[in-house]
Amino acid sequence: MSSTLNESDLARLGIETPIARIDRALKQLWENDEAKTRASLINLAIYTEDSAFLAVDNDLLDHVAAEHACRALLILALPQARPPRARAWIQALCRPYQGKQAVCSEQISFVLEGGDAAQVQNIVFAQLDSDLPLVVWWQADLTQNFEERFYSRIDTLIIDSSRWSDPARQFDALLAAMRAENADFDVRDLAWTRSHFMRTALASCFQDAAALQNLARLKTIRITHLKGQRTTALLLAVWINQRLKTTLELELIEKDSGPALQSLVLEGEGVRGEVRRDCDSSFIHVCTSCGQHEHKDLLPADVDSDAELVSEQLSRFHGSTLYSTMLPLVRAML
Repeated sequence: MSSTLNESDLARLGIETPIARIDRALKQLWENDEAKTRASLINLAIYTEDSAFLAVDNDLLDHVAAEHACRALLILALPQARPPRARAWIQALCRPYQGKQAVCSEQISFVLEGGDAAQVQNIVFAQLDSDLPLVVWWQADLTQNFEERFYSRIDTLIIDSSRWSDPARQFDALLAAMRAENADFDVRDLAWTRSHFMRTALASCFQDAAALQNLARLKTIRITHLKGQRTTALLLAVWINQRLKTTLELELIEKDSGPALQSLVLEGEGVRGEVRRDCDSSFIHVCTSCGQHEHKDLLPADVDSDAELVSEQLSRFHGSTLYSTMLPLVRAML
């Protein structure tokens, strides 16, 4: 994890602004250009403690804000840095509307050297846009800064459990936070979102009448996944067992290259369903066989990049999720 700040990365964050003048500076930003219209439906924050991702995260916010009007907050906390210091930058993320007027989201970026949970609360949360919901995309491990003063303010927490260094310990921390008295946030895991195309294709696979009649004969699940995407595969396996109301024997196969999820095979006596995505392919191959009967299909693949995955989550921001019910089961498998 890097704590070294790159000045060229900082320069891309916009206009450096004293913390106490952020609100006034944002008003001046809009007053100086009547062609720009400010729009905001949510507060969207990216939180990281690794300065190596600062430029990447800045680009991610730009991409997501192009699809979702928001007040964008980029938070780089460096708890070990000394002496403690807080810096901020502002900029407008704009896109054309009807060829003329630009519709813009505001971005406020913070670098919090020596930043702890109290500093995040006192400085960053003071800049939230009115009473709009707060979505926090917490990158990497849940550190000591993920505590009550932080998560009690969150409406939706976005994580990627496939990138945790110790998934068992991290799931324990997440479950404890979700059960806390002052916690009322829902969780969206990019590892779970990555399996969306597999789940959709599997449902198509067993829409075939012959296969549907033989679901009870399924005995095994075999999932081939990219190295580092084990929790993605486990979440998919748990979902299948929940839907079938049974426990199938699970085999995981790890590959060094290719998509996060590459194939899913369900087998039993006289029945087999396969969902496969080849490397660099934009399509999913589906094949179901029951005795002499065989059904094949070709479906479009889902999104892959982090920005696309987050945008997909925000598009169904108010939708329900089964994720919380699967957490204890996934944790037990680790």
